[in-house]
Amino acid sequence: MLTLRAEPAAPPPADHGEGPVWDADRTELLWVDIAAGLLRRAAVDAAGELTETGSARVGDTVGVVAPATAGGWVAGAGGGFTHVAEDGTARVLLDLPAEGGGPDDGGTRMNDGACDRAGRFYAGTMAFDERPGAGALYRLDTDGTVTTVLDGLTVSNGLGWSPDERTVYLADSGPGLVHAHRYDPDSGAFTDGRVLLETGGPDGVADGLTVDDEGCLWTAMWGGGQVRRWSPEGELLAVVEVPVARTSSCAFAGPGRDLLVISTSRGEEPEPDAGRLFTVRPGVTGPPAQPYRGPLAGLRHVV
Repeated sequence: MLTLRAEPAAPPPADHGEGPVWDADRTELLWVDIAAGLLRRAAVDAAGELTETGSARVGDTVGVVAPATAGGWVAGAGGGFTHVAEDGTARVLLDLPAEGGGPDDGGTRMNDGACDRAGRFYAGTMAFDERPGAGALYRLDTDGTVTTVLDGLTVSNGLGWSPDERTVYLADSGPGLVHAHRYDPDSGAFTDGRVLLETGGPDGVADGLTVDDEGCLWTAMWGGGQVRRWSPEGELLAVVEVPVARTSSCAFAGPGRDLLVISTSRGEEPEPDAGRLFTVRPGVTGPPAQPYRGPLAGLRHVV
């Protein structure tokens, strides 16, 4: 089994860093600071060096962000979907009826997600108190409709597709499971779900994830200080050691899409580099972020 070690990158730490993605059209890295409600951006050069280039306030919290073909970025923020314009102006597109509120009133917030190749934007939710079954996964389609894809989740987290887009992987970090569903790229439907991975204990629970160009999964292990590479059958292939316990997500970035960027979060224990991004070159490449290809007005929840 391959063992690698990630090194800290230059951008200042976040409070709760999450969701790095590579915007190939703009040639920049995007990630979020959930607790601060910030979208952050960085350039990545051929040597793998990261230089932060800007940030924008999206809302009280923000869990996921993706580029939008109509301009700017679309985000899962607060209890719904928000558009962030090129000048950094944030505008709420839709508040979901079953989501929202705050940590003191049993509220929920948007968490991780991603877009498929057709440009549908999937984003999940979780309760602030992480109570079981309070999370869901939503699909923002290219016609502006929002559909509930899955409910009864606890912490709807990392999302990624196999290279042929016939399988979609979803982490539910509450019970520490990674599910594999059959995926229909024409309709965006999830069917025939099964548990691929059961995680937990000192190695951490599966959090954010990405799928490389060879079809293997990379899962950030929250609480375990590592990222793990798995075969599509669930065999452990590689471990990337990270000197921060709360590793939250990962993505391939840079001009060659061969730099694995890992986000982390601050925890209760003092760790000098907690909240920073980390990088490593694992010897494989991964896909860039797909953009949201739908409208930025008139969104409606239909199911």
